Amino acid sequence: MIRTNLRATLLQQVNELLQNIKGQLDAANAMIDELESSIRPILKEIDELKEKIKSMEHVEEISQQVNILKKQLAWCWVYDVDHQIQEEGVRLEKLKDRIPTCQARIDRQKEKIDELKGLFLERKGDISNMMEKTSEVRRLQGERQQNLSKATKEKFELEEEMARRTNMIRKLLDSVKRIEQQILDVRDKHVRDTQAEKSEMQEQLAKLHEEFDIATSRLQGFKEEEDMLDEKLRDATSAVEEISAEIQEYQTKYREINAHIRDLQRQKTNKVTAFGGERVLHLLRVIEMHYRKFKKPPIGPIGAHVSLKKDDSWALAIEHAIGKLLNSFVVTDHKDSLLLRECAREANYPNLHIFIYDFDRPLLNIPSHMLPNTKHPTTISAIHTDIATIFNVLIDQGSAERQVLVRDYETGKSVAFDQRVANIKEVLTSEGHRMFYRGSVQTTLPPNKRLRSGRLCSSVDHQIKWFENEASKMRDFIQRDEGQKRGAEKMSQDVQHDLHSIKKRRLNTERNLVSIQHTMRDLKDSYNVDAAADLEPNVDELQQEILRVRDEVQQKEMSLEELRIRVNEAERKANDCKLSFDNICESAKVEMEAVAEAEHTLVSIEDALHSAEKEKAHYEDVMQRKVIYDIKEQEELCKDLQRQHEESCKKASIICLESEVEALGGCAGNTPEQLSAQINRLNKRLQHESQRHHESIDDLRKMLQKKEMKILKKQQTYATFHEKLDACQKALELRWKKFQRNATLLKRQLTWQFNGHLRRKGISGQIKVDYEMKTLSVEVKMPQDASSITVRDTRGLSGGERSFSTLCFALALHEMTEAPFRAMDEFDVFMDAISRKISLDTLVEFAVTQGSQWIFITPHDISMVKPNERVRKQQMAAPRG
Repeated sequence: MIRTNLRATLLQQVNELLQNIKGQLDAANAMIDELESSIRPILKEIDELKEKIKSMEHVEEISQQVNILKKQLAWCWVYDVDHQIQEEGVRLEKLKDRIPTCQARIDRQKEKIDELKGLFLERKGDISNMMEKTSEVRRLQGERQQNLSKATKEKFELEEEMARRTNMIRKLLDSVKRIEQQILDVRDKHVRDTQAEKSEMQEQLAKLHEEFDIATSRLQGFKEEEDMLDEKLRDATSAVEEISAEIQEYQTKYREINAHIRDLQRQKTNKVTAFGGERVLHLLRVIEMHYRKFKKPPIGPIGAHVSLKKDDSWALAIEHAIGKLLNSFVVTDHKDSLLLRECAREANYPNLHIFIYDFDRPLLNIPSHMLPNTKHPTTISAIHTDIATIFNVLIDQGSAERQVLVRDYETGKSVAFDQRVANIKEVLTSEGHRMFYRGSVQTTLPPNKRLRSGRLCSSVDHQIKWFENEASKMRDFIQRDEGQKRGAEKMSQDVQHDLHSIKKRRLNTERNLVSIQHTMRDLKDSYNVDAAADLEPNVDELQQEILRVRDEVQQKEMSLEELRIRVNEAERKANDCKLSFDNICESAKVEMEAVAEAEHTLVSIEDALHSAEKEKAHYEDVMQRKVIYDIKEQEELCKDLQRQHEESCKKASIICLESEVEALGGCAGNTPEQLSAQINRLNKRLQHESQRHHESIDDLRKMLQKKEMKILKKQQTYATFHEKLDACQKALELRWKKFQRNATLLKRQLTWQFNGHLRRKGISGQIKVDYEMKTLSVEVKMPQDASSITVRDTRGLSGGERSFSTLCFALALHEMTEAPFRAMDEFDVFMDAISRKISLDTLVEFAVTQGSQWIFITPHDISMVKPNERVRKQQMAAPRG
């Protein structure tokens, strides 16, 4: 590391000169402050004199106010009593007016009670008559109901007996038929020939086998057709489900578009609703209610204070870039943040995003070398806001100055990944694609499909129209798909109907096939049974059994006819009882409803009677306990107030006349208690102020005038000095800024030139200058160093590398200074041949380019330097041994 004091340039001289001027200005300011401090005791005395004079003037005013208030108090008592007499008189008249009103109500209640008593007795007699009629009707109703129950029971018993006998006759007839059929079967068996029966059975079996084969073939065909229709039904059902899913998707998009249209319509009415909806309006109203509690009012939502500079083409890209920040609020400290969080809970806005940022911080000025070096705009350059705090928050929290906006995907890919521009955080396209490096991996995020436009767009009407067109398209798609769905459902129903028909035919065929199998088995079993039977049953016994059963059937039929006659009689009797019972029930219902209505009316009359008696007793009690008693008390009060008014007039006339009080403005608007409190308060202040000062007010005014004249001239002189020093201070600050700017530029220039010379040998480095510590350091990075670690101490270099770095540093200094001629001695002592050649070429080229006179002295061979009209070589002989 090379450290040297910077005393070789004019900057050091300018710096010392500015520091000297600053010290002189500080000394002058200190001297003027000391002079001003010397007159402060006199200024303090002047202030004390002014306070004394003001206090004494105030004492005189207080004394006058006390006298006036005493006069007003005396007559205020009179006026107060007079006012009370008027009020109590009016109240007495009102109380007297209550007597006829209360008496009229008592009389009205008496009339009502007499009327209700007469009506109550009349209704009570009617109810007694109705109750007698009702008792007779209930007795008849009980008798009819008992007769109906007996007739109905008898009818049901006869019907059950008739059904039982009918069932027995049917069973006997079935038994006769079975016996007759058995006789026929026995005779047929004896007639049939055994060989003919066997041949016929074989023919039947052959025929059944043929029918079995045909049924099996048809069953196989039905199964194949059923499988085909089942597959077709599954395809139709799948098509219906796909169309339903597509309709659901279109309906979802349609609802989202309608919701977006509603948001845009609210935004058209009030822009703030685009950044939080109705909740943010409620929150703003709550903030306005608690406005005074905040140290500084919150700013937000951020999107309401931001707009696009030119057109709306970047709206979608900016929405993807800083969309999450647009709903946020900004407060100045943590206390305001907690208060805003309480307001958000009150407004039902729990997830409000809040930033804490100092509102007094000025607008950030970002250096150009920290911004992306590209022709494309950034997010911060495409938006406009009048509030510096919002501008700073978008930079500090959203890195908006490092978000580059491009038109299309290909351009964004080139800027983000191919060009590798410095200071870029991410690249966003106008369609919403986001591109950035995540470590060493190229990352591209697709746009959010739910975001179709930016909330910062100014043309809300155009967006609404566009979304309405999209909604119309969605409706058309839904109607189209619903038509396709109806067609697919119709096809599915047709296929299902055909499948049901095929299944039914298949089941019938299966049943027929099973029936054929059973018939074949029965034929075989019957043949085997007939061949095995040697004896036939006795037919005579069967015929005798038939005769016996027929006789029994004839007897049962005769008893059944008698039973049927009894059932008809019982049914007729039951119908007559039911008709009589219905008539008596209808009559009883009418009577009961009349009795219930009469009882309800009687209860209402009784309640009204009790209520009227209570009202009468209440008004009589009010007349005795309230009205008459209050009138007597009010009359006594009026007499006392009249006596008090006469005594107050006598006392007030002794203090002053009433006309004098009226000339002072009267006593309107004040009560005696208020005036007494004012007098007591003023007396205490008067006593306190009178004890504070002993001098006269005239002496104090003369003393004040003398001191003010003495101090005025000095104040004017010191103010003039301050104005001149302020002008000098501003000039010094201006020159100091220019000096710092020149020093910074020179530091950069020195680094650029030093690095330019090092590049000839493939070396890079930089020079760090610290003006405060007055030091300079050289850093060199060698190309052969695999670790790529910068050498911060030149002692870590080889001799040749250190000599070459020193030479480059010297040339950079020479290039920044002016001199008539310059010289270098043994600059290439520790260099190798290659470094020496590069150094000589560099020096010669630099000297020729600069046009100044240079002298290079070296003990090494300089034959590689070619002489010309501007380059002269002189080689001295070797020293003698």
